Amino acid sequence: MQLHISPSLRHVTVLPGKGVREFIKVNVGGKRVSYRMLFYSLLFFTFLLRFVFVLSTIDTIDGETKCSTLGCLGKRLGPRILGRRLDSVPEVIYQVLKEPLGQDDLKGRNDIPQTLDEFMAEVKDAKLDAKTFALKLREMVTLLEQRTRTAKIQEYLYRHVASSSIPKQLHCLALRLANEHSTNAAARLQLPTPELVPALVDNSYFHFVLASDNVLAAAVVANSLVQNALRPQKFVLHIITDRKTYSPMQAWFSLHPFSPAIIEVKALHHFDWFTKGKVPVLEAMEKDQRVRLQFRGGSSAIVANNTEKPVVIAAKLQALSPKYNSVMNHIRIHLPELFPSLNKVVFLDDDIVVQTDLSPLWDVDLNRKVNGAVETCRGEDKFVMSKRFKSYLNFSHPLIANNFDPNECAWAYGMNIFDLEAWRKTNISLTYHYWVEQNLKSDLSLWQLGTLPPGLIAFHGHVHVIDPFWHMLGLGYQDNTSVADAKSAGVIHFNGRAKPWLDIAFPQLRPLWAKYINFSDKFIKGCHIRAS
Repeated sequence: MQLHISPSLRHVTVLPGKGVREFIKVNVGGKRVSYRMLFYSLLFFTFLLRFVFVLSTIDTIDGETKCSTLGCLGKRLGPRILGRRLDSVPEVIYQVLKEPLGQDDLKGRNDIPQTLDEFMAEVKDAKLDAKTFALKLREMVTLLEQRTRTAKIQEYLYRHVASSSIPKQLHCLALRLANEHSTNAAARLQLPTPELVPALVDNSYFHFVLASDNVLAAAVVANSLVQNALRPQKFVLHIITDRKTYSPMQAWFSLHPFSPAIIEVKALHHFDWFTKGKVPVLEAMEKDQRVRLQFRGGSSAIVANNTEKPVVIAAKLQALSPKYNSVMNHIRIHLPELFPSLNKVVFLDDDIVVQTDLSPLWDVDLNRKVNGAVETCRGEDKFVMSKRFKSYLNFSHPLIANNFDPNECAWAYGMNIFDLEAWRKTNISLTYHYWVEQNLKSDLSLWQLGTLPPGLIAFHGHVHVIDPFWHMLGLGYQDNTSVADAKSAGVIHFNGRAKPWLDIAFPQLRPLWAKYINFSDKFIKGCHIRAS
């Protein structure tokens, strides 16, 4: 008979034909074993290989198991399987599996099998005792672990570079619009026109705030917001940008009016409050940048770490993303100061798409809370909607552990209703800056990245949960979102690395964003921005 082992390690079958003697010969402890005993030993080793690959390699990549090494696997299995001792498998095999190999132990080795087929062929041709068999098995799997880990880290690094870089098409668009701003008076219009300025502080209008330094992203948000509005003449969109993006942003919205909606474009330095005295968020950002450069050592140092799991390395790479040190990402904490005359606003991130009329958000009763947000710990999508405070905050630090509940439900930025009247009666902004300062003092040990962790702390007790219809998350970091589900949401959010304007965007989801771009526009065509 013949023993057939499937490449997928999912089944073992015995086929009629040649005898086992011709298939493999093994000396166990220096003694010949019966063919029947040998057959059962091979079955055991085959299933052992399957456990090794699944538990050791895959789990090591994802970092979701406490047993991520071959040595740990040996301890987990022990000398008994399912309560029965397998006398055909000597204790020495388990002892070998308990001893892990280091990174340098396999350097320069070219005698290690690269595939299961090569391993089985070597076992077939050689007379191996049990210890040698286990040693070769351990070497092969350890080598595959190391290569898989390296490949996964390279993937994370490439994604980090791709998501952190500015695509040449967007760079082209900003340059062309800046040039248009300097040469064409029509690209330098006052936004809004003088007769519409009173509407900017009129609380009978629906006021939306968008902070962005990405002209194309801002254009999509504005277009989707206005196109889906039932009363666009009552919509006011306040666009906040930085000094370098102001000219291209003003040029775009001057040349592409959204009438009857009202568009305001202002740079941060245009706000009186921003130019008076010290701005806490800017001071914190400067300190944060210095700490990150010293503490992280850059992407090269992160990737070179041979001891941390790939998921930890991915988190550290993500912390280096420019958006986490962008004033556009932090400025929402100063909305009451930026808009002192407004009572309520809806704040929109620039990676969202509006798919319904948002005026009903003004009818949502926040029950005297400040922040109307979608919670992210309940929902059908367990990957996206499983976030609690422990997902963002480091509860091994006493400052966090002594003040917060790790299982408290988190909520999302991206589409938030802010009651500015209620906000002004709280110390939310001061709390935010206090905890940002504490995180800097602790070398970023309270949390690693983003503005959501200090937001969770600052708005603690001030959040009113709204219907998840108004904000669907996850379109930028996992591709198993149903297109039908995404189309049925009021607002979809491409949070994550795979932004829709990047080449790494998920192709089945990008059209939901691209439909709001006029690809025949001369600036869009001139910069070769395409639908796919």
